[in-house]
Amino acid sequence: MLHWHSLPEDIGGLRPLQYPMLDVEFAQLSDPGRVREHNEDYLGYFLPATPEEMRSRGCLFVLADGVGGHDKGEVASHTAVESMLAGFRGASAGEPHAALLSRLVETANTRVLEAGMAAHSSGIAMATTLVSCALRYDRALVAHVGDSRCYLVRRDEAIVLTRDHTLVGEQMRLGLISAREAADSPHRHLLSRSLGSEMFVNVETNEHQILPGDVLVLCSDGLHGSISPSEIAAIVGRQPDLNAAAQRLVAFANQQDGGDNISVQVIRIRSVERVGMYRGRPYRLR
Repeated sequence: MLHWHSLPEDIGGLRPLQYPMLDVEFAQLSDPGRVREHNEDYLGYFLPATPEEMRSRGCLFVLADGVGGHDKGEVASHTAVESMLAGFRGASAGEPHAALLSRLVETANTRVLEAGMAAHSSGIAMATTLVSCALRYDRALVAHVGDSRCYLVRRDEAIVLTRDHTLVGEQMRLGLISAREAADSPHRHLLSRSLGSEMFVNVETNEHQILPGDVLVLCSDGLHGSISPSEIAAIVGRQPDLNAAAQRLVAFANQQDGGDNISVQVIRIRSVERVGMYRGRPYRLR
């Protein structure tokens, strides 16, 4: 759990005022489910060591789901997440998250592709989905490829912040099929994008303002394919303890289905540092 407050520098002889800093708490859990023998999901996070690093770098949460039916799916998901975390730790302080996460996902794609080629002389098909969320000040930057999701739970409602990169998802956005037809399609899990399947990857990013009390939920399709957004919001809202919330989400997904690996990260925003932007540089709002 992060819980920091800091004093800004004294300006013009005035006594410094205390400002709230971004303060988060989180829990994560991964489970193989009730059918599969091993877990191809992988998750990780980066938390800054100091308040100054929280302000300059922020924190990062990443979740990946190794594509079922491919060899070494667990290697692909592990490679992608660890690549993201290493790149985030080594990035220049203050680098805009939108550009940074896009670059890190592209690098992760290359690492997964290289790992697949190195695993066998003829190359082994390795692929994974990935969803990541970087937090700094009062902003959440979400970058993803595939059908792992990020939800924002606010006022007892869970809003999905990502779009599933699946064949039926693309057909639904084009108006070729309805949402019900997409949900019932036997091809609903076929991905239109993933890491490691092509040399170049189209990374989707979006930024959102976050408020105290918001909860972000990152999850693999083993969870969101079994639990509705309203059920996610209800479980998170009823559990003040995030570890209990993560356990309840996984247990309910197993109860409803359990045919896939299930992974979730639950992040609660305790406080934020309100900022504005001027010529690409942040300034504090009173």
